Amino acid sequence: MRDQILTDTPIVWTIAGSDSGGGAGVQADLLTFADLGCHGCSAITANTAQNTVEVVAINAVSTAVLDSQLQTLQRDLFPIAIKIGLLANAEQVLAVADFLRTLKGLKPVPVIYDPVAVATSGSGLTEGDITAEVKSHLIPQCDLVTPNLHELEWLTQMKIGGADSILSAARQLYIQGGAAVLVTGGHLQLRPGEVSDLLWDGYKADWFIGREVQSENTHGTGCTLSSAIAACRALGYPLRDACVVGKAYVQRGLRLAANKHIGAGAGPVGHYGWPLELADFPEVLVPGETRAQDYGLNTQDNMQPRVQGFAEMDSRKLGLYPVVDSVEWLQRLADQGVRTLQLRIKDPGEGLRQQVEQAVAIGRSYNLRLFINDYWQLAIECGAYGVHLGQEDLQAADLAAIQSSGLKLGISTHGFYELLLAYRYRPSYLAIGAIYATNTKDMSEQLQGVQKLARMVALLPDHPLVAIGGISLQRVPEVIATGVGSVAVVSAITKSVNYKRTLAELKALLEDKHAEVEPC
Repeated sequence: MRDQILTDTPIVWTIAGSDSGGGAGVQADLLTFADLGCHGCSAITANTAQNTVEVVAINAVSTAVLDSQLQTLQRDLFPIAIKIGLLANAEQVLAVADFLRTLKGLKPVPVIYDPVAVATSGSGLTEGDITAEVKSHLIPQCDLVTPNLHELEWLTQMKIGGADSILSAARQLYIQGGAAVLVTGGHLQLRPGEVSDLLWDGYKADWFIGREVQSENTHGTGCTLSSAIAACRALGYPLRDACVVGKAYVQRGLRLAANKHIGAGAGPVGHYGWPLELADFPEVLVPGETRAQDYGLNTQDNMQPRVQGFAEMDSRKLGLYPVVDSVEWLQRLADQGVRTLQLRIKDPGEGLRQQVEQAVAIGRSYNLRLFINDYWQLAIECGAYGVHLGQEDLQAADLAAIQSSGLKLGISTHGFYELLLAYRYRPSYLAIGAIYATNTKDMSEQLQGVQKLARMVALLPDHPLVAIGGISLQRVPEVIATGVGSVAVVSAITKSVNYKRTLAELKALLEDKHAEVEPC
């Protein structure tokens, strides 16, 4: 294999059947890849004869033909991610599994498998039973499997009847094959009007809940979802981010294709570009909310109810937001007219309360928007303006106490999944990071970049958002060009040779781009 020339367009493969009706299979996959900014390559497993009302024939290609496609692609167009759809017989399953085993020995490649083998009617779509080969050979080479409920029953031989059985079957499938499982819920509504997908990755269960869309254009939703996830993985999105974006992409396709029917049967789901409207994204179910009982999440007697709706900020655009690690730095920046600040003390020692009390006193003196990082109990006791929490603190902190105290609440997020999860609490603001690599902590697995930042800003145009992580003076212009209302900096000021001059330049950049706007 020759070295692939690095480009801005990642290469994604689909190994699947051709849908002569154009609504599913390879055709849907390639449309999705292109729509999300990837270059799609295809290895055809079968040439199906179908339209919107019938599947007349599934004409499998030989394993020699399939292997020749895969080997040729590998030599010149090495994939960043792979989506697998219809494999027409056991021989194809074994051939693809062997190929993936060799390919992954060269370089890790995320593989998403949409187990297209059983029609909604229950009839098989393959030449003979491929169950044993899929479970023993193919799934162990995959990173994510995306069965609908019929396919989940096929793979696990379990009867699905509700949330608990879906989770139990997903766990069993994970144990058998070692791949994460995203169960799509289009065939069963656990709550009226809600279409809910379950993700189980061996550690945590997440329900992604979308609103039902009345549409006759539903053909190819499973193919489109799995290929959208593959595209997002190729673009560098972690698994949960890829799943929620993929679900939003399908939701957008269902919504916008509602009046564009094609054919006499179920028309194809639409392909309408990157989802940028919050309404298309799923809600991430939060333990403690009432409806969680219908999804099997509230199993603990002492489960605390979800707290939602914290004190609002006085502006949607908070401007420059330095994060400092000492009261001394807090005083210096307050003297320079900085209005929004965060005190993040990493090694508090014995004088933590005294430091927080001093910080709160400075905040009151200068009328600061001063947030205390992590130490929410002291923030409440000392009467701070606000508190900032990381994702890991959401379950440990007493959110009800923070809410009743009137403190403003900021929450850190790292990508689409965490943004959607944190937004369910309706905090005072949301921080998005890390935008760039930073020396303060290793965020290499959670870098967002300005393109992702702009897409997240588009979802919540009326909510206070803060960009953070590796933002230098030179990078501020491209960050604020995304429309984000606040920029948090750490070392850009405290490590500066002349912090006063750097501070003045930062303030000038932000104030030139957007002045304070009307209260929320």
